[in-house]
Amino acid sequence: MTPPALTNPDDAPAAVVTAVDWTADGTAVRIVDQTRLPADFVTLELRTVEEICEAISALRVRGAPAIGIAGAMGLVVAVAPFVDESIDRFRWRVAGAAERIGATRPTAVNLRWALDRLLRRMVDTGDDPGTILAVIRAEATSIRDEDRRMCREIGENALHLVPDGARVLTHCNAGALATGGIGTALAPLYLAHAAGRRIQVFVDETRPLLQGSRLTAWELQRAGIDVTVLCDGMAASLMAAGGVDLCVVGADRIAANGDVANKVGTFGVALAARHHRIPFHVLAPSSTLDPATPDGARIPIEQRAARELTHVAGRRMAPDGVQVYNPAFDVTPASLVTAIVTDRGLFRAPYDFST
Repeated sequence: MTPPALTNPDDAPAAVVTAVDWTADGTAVRIVDQTRLPADFVTLELRTVEEICEAISALRVRGAPAIGIAGAMGLVVAVAPFVDESIDRFRWRVAGAAERIGATRPTAVNLRWALDRLLRRMVDTGDDPGTILAVIRAEATSIRDEDRRMCREIGENALHLVPDGARVLTHCNAGALATGGIGTALAPLYLAHAAGRRIQVFVDETRPLLQGSRLTAWELQRAGIDVTVLCDGMAASLMAAGGVDLCVVGADRIAANGDVANKVGTFGVALAARHHRIPFHVLAPSSTLDPATPDGARIPIEQRAARELTHVAGRRMAPDGVQVYNPAFDVTPASLVTAIVTDRGLFRAPYDFST
């Protein structure tokens, strides 16, 4: 199946896919199954709480902004069949579905943020389930549309960081597949390429699930951008060889002090970049900022299944019974971050996101 291009005119600079959206009839959430890439392009239609939770937990849809959108839309379609219930029963069902969806991935703040927006709208709406459903559907659509705009604004705010001839290192996937638009960390790369700037992008594999080599490389190659995949452990030596001009990464949560939670391995990239005096930039939508979390030590870190490390393509690659440490994320201290770029602008230490 040939991936469809994103139809939003604002996102025209590159041929990027829509990772999550409504189906044409609005009865389901359509996602790209990212566990099947790059070999197969498969879309899924999600209608129940169980399907939505499984898709988010299994990383069929992933990336903080994208799971926020999927969670919000998923809540709507999951409760739609029960619109004829009593108002108390319907409100109970919405709150319960939101709790189940929100528990699937605790680190990314966007998921809970998006669900809370819908719950607040439900509280502010009257006592008719049909009206509530229409209001939260509109709110979920707004979350998608806002994310598309935020991606574009992040790209524009960070474009000056990517000069002609730049050699850029990125970790994990912070592109269209992780958002509702053209991505966060990849947004200025798409815009730089569209502007005719020559850029070369180095993509960490991002072990253990290879979101870099499977997803980021697929996105960039499809857009005609020069991309090279390297093992995570090779990034520091590439920097030492003078092969990297700047690093750009996304974020799943940014604490009030500027500490950044992102895919595990990001901390190591930041340490190597600081040693080699290479700029290390974090690009994320303002919805990823979490003023309620004072610092990175307070960010909950999701622990993933041992099998993600012990098996490759179904084959055991570690001794049976060995202990496994498999956090999905790590925290990069604000002291290692050169700048944080959001849709609201570029921030440097000491970080004050209230402006």
